Amino acid sequence: MKGRKPKPTHLKLVTGNPGRRRVKIGPEPTAVAPLPPPELADDALTEWHRVAAELEPLGLLTRVDRAALAAYCQAYGRWAVAERALTKMAAADPVTGGLLIKTTNGNVIQNPLVGISNKAAAAMVRYAAEFGMTPSARSRIEAVPLAKKVDPAEEFLG
Repeated sequence: MKGRKPKPTHLKLVTGNPGRRRVKIGPEPTAVAPLPPPELADDALTEWHRVAAELEPLGLLTRVDRAALAAYCQAYGRWAVAERALTKMAAADPVTGGLLIKTTNGNVIQNPLVGISNKAAAAMVRYAAEFGMTPSARSRIEAVPLAKKVDPAEEFLG
């Protein structure tokens, strides 16, 4: 599908409807943090708990978001492991900081860990944007904490 990604319904309702097109109301899953999948590595699991604790009170995390959050956390975990390994290699190689290695033929190439780190960081940023965890993504959404949401029936009955 070409063009911009469609905005989620709740964002359309919050930001307004300048085109005056009919807004289709989609399903609204319950905002409850899912349990982390058992496949998450240590770094990924730590990130899961950190991020879920921030997203759940804002109503930005539901059970159906489990796979996307797990993918974000795994990318974070891979990035963290690659960066720690690069830091260790940098200590032993003050000239290139571990960014370059020699092949068995004697050629100098980029350390494969640099590519792993870069790819994991790019994936991490893409997933983070889906949850509003980047500055530009946050500027486009207005999240209302769950405790502040008002039930229309309660407001009417007053």
